[in-house]
Amino acid sequence: MNPPCSHLHMIHDVTPSSTGCEDCLRIGDTWVHLRLCLTCGHVGCCDQSKNKHATKHFHAEHHPLIQSFQPDEDWLWCYVDDVMMEPA
Repeated sequence: MNPPCSHLHMIHDVTPSSTGCEDCLRIGDTWVHLRLCLTCGHVGCCDQSKNKHATKHFHAEHHPLIQSFQPDEDWLWCYVDDVMMEPA
């Protein structure tokens, strides 16, 4: 059986770039929830936030996998395969 996502090999041991959305912090804006890029560690805001920096990072850098950066959440999302996953 194939994994639900074909990009798992792009997951790295990353250090979060910020404790908040680094792009919102730079422009003095707010966010709803945070997402962590599992390729480079960029912390961006979710699609419910008006700036959608995590998705913008995916389109700019082509890093397909994010993980929720919320304290009580641990899911992963692949933008390319359009699939949510729970860590093993």
